[in-house]
Amino acid sequence: MRVTIFGATGLLGKALLGAWDSKRDKVVGLGSKDADVRDADQVRAVLERTQPEWIVNAAAYTDVDGCEVHRELAFAVNCQGAVNVAAAAKSRGAQLILLSTDYVFDGLSTQPYETTAPRAPRSVYGNSKAQAETRIAEILPGACIVRTSWLFGVGGKCFPDTILKMAEKRPAVEVVDDQRGSPTHAPDLAQAIVALCRQRATGIVHVTNAGDCSWFEFAAEIARAAKLNLVVRPTTSEKFARPAERPKYSVLSARSREQYGIAMPHWKDALATYLAARLAWQS
Repeated sequence: MRVTIFGATGLLGKALLGAWDSKRDKVVGLGSKDADVRDADQVRAVLERTQPEWIVNAAAYTDVDGCEVHRELAFAVNCQGAVNVAAAAKSRGAQLILLSTDYVFDGLSTQPYETTAPRAPRSVYGNSKAQAETRIAEILPGACIVRTSWLFGVGGKCFPDTILKMAEKRPAVEVVDDQRGSPTHAPDLAQAIVALCRQRATGIVHVTNAGDCSWFEFAAEIARAAKLNLVVRPTTSEKFARPAERPKYSVLSARSREQYGIAMPHWKDALATYLAARLAWQS
């Protein structure tokens, strides 16, 4: 399988590069310096060179608060960039996976979101990704849109890394306990994406680690599993107001990935794997 990855220098992109079988797959990873997805000509040129059968578009502007300030940039990368990649994929007859997010939902549900739930984003970031989903479905109906949430992994900025670094400098932290979702380990997501490519998946698929928690519960488990000398206290979103509104509940239903026979570890097990990998990476 010939695969081209946009966004290969990001947290997920790095995991994707190592997820394919080097003996049977030819994988090319591209960062923004190699191909800026905002430039349709650059996208077409690089795909002419790499000749992919599958394209994974993990390129995105993911600074949720930054998107509120830089709306034009958010839509240029997350929406128009995705459109450019989809259009180029269509012209080459390549299949496409677009990475999307739980932020396309309003967070008002109390039950896991199915893939058919209506999009109702409440932030610029969520809007940019929701519009990308709609446009890609129009351009390339056979594309696969993979929604995920709360991504973490070694070698990049993520919530567990932040908590671990905070523990080096302070005895206690306050973490919001009124936002609920599913943490997702980048290597687990990458393996799921490979499986979806192998099965020529289409439509929307939700992929997260199993289980759900609040950010407070996630932080408390990090402290416990890493044996940190850190007190984790619950607080509210109102106390830590930020430019972009976060979904209060954004658990994604596992039904769509289970239809492809994809099992995901529980997030607590994935966290243990991450902590071990981070320790090895640092040594």
